[in-house]
Amino acid sequence: MKFFIDTANLAHIKEANDLGILDGVTTNPSLMAKEGIKGNEAILNHYKTICELVDGDISAEVLSVTYDEIIAEGKILAAIHPNIVVKVPMIKDGIKAIKWFTDNGIRTNCTLVFSAGQAILAAKAGATYLSPFIGRLDDTNWDGVDLIAQIANIYAIQGFETQILAASIRNPLHIVKCAEAGADVCTCPLNSILGLLKHPLTDIGLAQFIEDAKKM
Repeated sequence: MKFFIDTANLAHIKEANDLGILDGVTTNPSLMAKEGIKGNEAILNHYKTICELVDGDISAEVLSVTYDEIIAEGKILAAIHPNIVVKVPMIKDGIKAIKWFTDNGIRTNCTLVFSAGQAILAAKAGATYLSPFIGRLDDTNWDGVDLIAQIANIYAIQGFETQILAASIRNPLHIVKCAEAGADVCTCPLNSILGLLKHPLTDIGLAQFIEDAKKM
């Protein structure tokens, strides 16, 4: 399973990349705003900086919701760097745009996915990645990980090549469960990635090793 970090914070991206396990980055307008990045030029420059930091796929989200505007904006984003993947919302015009991007050699990430039906449409349109938001599903009393497993099963049966990118990850357990359910990619904040390192028995064992080493 690939590991992407879901942030626009350059320090967090660098820290995750320095671990040697980072495969890419996803971000969105909310995460950009959180870092104080506003205006089209500033956003485009920030994506360029991220591409220079990480050798992997970088999802850059369109802000448009109509077909022609999504296409126009997607072209601009794709021109930033070869590693850019255009992030398109799961709406009618978004699906149409994904098909156009697919036919014209531009990779896409279909975002804001909450059902298997939406996942089928995105795969039929040729999306490179599909982003089910499992944490937001959990918030509505649905099991987001169950959706990952359902989509993985459908894609395997039908032979769809779209990669399942589990998004809206809230904790390290989400990552483990998504790996078990068949996600191809997991995107999450830095603290969830670092949380995978933690176990009390590791801390206890290391402390004991250090103490015993002092007696040698």
